[in-house]
Amino acid sequence: MKNIFFFVLILLAFAAYSQDADTAKVKKEVAIPAGFTKQLNVTYTSVNGWDGKADLYLPPNTGKPTPVIINIHGGGWNHGSKDDQGGFNIFFKQGWAVANMEYRLMQVAKAPGCVEDTRCMLIYLIKNAKALNIDINKIVISGGSAGAHLALMGGLLANDHRFDTNCPGVDNIKVAAIIDKYGIADVWDWGNGVIKSKSVANWLGSNNNADFAKSVSPIFYVTKDSPPTFIAHGNADTIVPYQQSVDLHKKFLEVGVKTEFMTVDGGGHGKWTKEQNDEVNKGIMKFLKEVGI
Repeated sequence: MKNIFFFVLILLAFAAYSQDADTAKVKKEVAIPAGFTKQLNVTYTSVNGWDGKADLYLPPNTGKPTPVIINIHGGGWNHGSKDDQGGFNIFFKQGWAVANMEYRLMQVAKAPGCVEDTRCMLIYLIKNAKALNIDINKIVISGGSAGAHLALMGGLLANDHRFDTNCPGVDNIKVAAIIDKYGIADVWDWGNGVIKSKSVANWLGSNNNADFAKSVSPIFYVTKDSPPTFIAHGNADTIVPYQQSVDLHKKFLEVGVKTEFMTVDGGGHGKWTKEQNDEVNKGIMKFLKEVGI
């Protein structure tokens, strides 16, 4: 009898665990303002049987095209999901559209897979701008950590089409602004510098060398024609070195690109207080207004 009772307890515990696990997988629904519409899990690209999905949140069509923010999640190129993302209210309040995207993690495709996907998201929006009522001259690309690395790559590549093979057909690619929150600017340095990240070698795979790493490092694409870029980084970040953002900001200044660098004092890798997040968000909106978004 005792054995049966013990077995029943195990089954109940397992059922409770399974229920919790299933609950954890349920996507948090993004609350949108009245008049907004949403298009969830839109396929923006397909590669070797993998479908790149994005959630599109669109403001009411007033006859005037609206700015759009591409949001890219972080996670060291090996985890994370668009379904974990939120914080879009600052853009909804302005009446702007949001495209929240997935990309291929390294378990599906090594470098430069997710860079290619980022470019495809950008190109998808340009190709479908009329149907979505978005302004192709006001595309902002934003992310945190590895997502910021991809945002930088997507915008700084401009009309360098080396990673556009999966999504050809658009010649004039222009990003109006980039929002970089504690992103990786120099991939090789992140893997071999002061803070050595194993994610770099895993993501680069067979291309684990300095030359290829340079080709997927935003800092080497900065030119005088680069998009205006807002950078925020905590100076106590122990995952992506604060110095990465210092060096990137310096590069923007050297070539004369409009940029702003906000240091989150004592801030870790995105582990910021509500007050610090609010301050960064205010800085972002002020910057975007200044550059005409």
